[in-house]
Amino acid sequence: MEKQIVYLFVFDTLADWETGYAIAAINNPADQKHPGRYSVQTLGLTSDPVTTIGGVTILPDVSLDEVDAGAMLILPGGEAWDDGKNTQILETAKAFVQADIPIAAICGATAGLARAGLLDDRPHTSNAAEYLQATGYRGAAHYQNQPAVTADNVITANSTAPVEFAYHILKALDLYDAPVLDAWFGLFKTGDPAYYFMLQQLTAPPER
Repeated sequence: MEKQIVYLFVFDTLADWETGYAIAAINNPADQKHPGRYSVQTLGLTSDPVTTIGGVTILPDVSLDEVDAGAMLILPGGEAWDDGKNTQILETAKAFVQADIPIAAICGATAGLARAGLLDDRPHTSNAAEYLQATGYRGAAHYQNQPAVTADNVITANSTAPVEFAYHILKALDLYDAPVLDAWFGLFKTGDPAYYFMLQQLTAPPER
């Protein structure tokens, strides 16, 4: 099976914590419905290294002009969005949506989608309704005060919801069977060890 690419957009000031759960799950074949189906590639506006808000240096796997059709585009938050940067990636986001390929945006990246008109006509969320209203977008009537929202292949989340963001991403990619995904979410959201044992039971190899 040829691997499908999940693009993770990387840029200076990228918020490290916002995509960690999702990326780790996608890259770990354990318990997946189709292990190895996806491959994560970091995508930069150029091939130059970038530095996250946590001081981690990332060398992009591909630059914007090398992007091919993928399985998903993930857009982390970061200060660059509020500084009016990253506008080039929004054309790629539009192209993915038009091709029925999911995109996922969290925190400041949702403001980027709002400025691009991608949230005018579909349910969505962000850090706060007022945060998006400051962009001048026309989708305020569709705002939902939820940690994460999926609508028409567009996933949005607020900055304090990396686990919910990952849940929606993993569901969109059909990465796990539904009971496994629910147990995964319960474990990382609550820390209740009961979910760990549930995961062990759900993913144990069948007895011979």
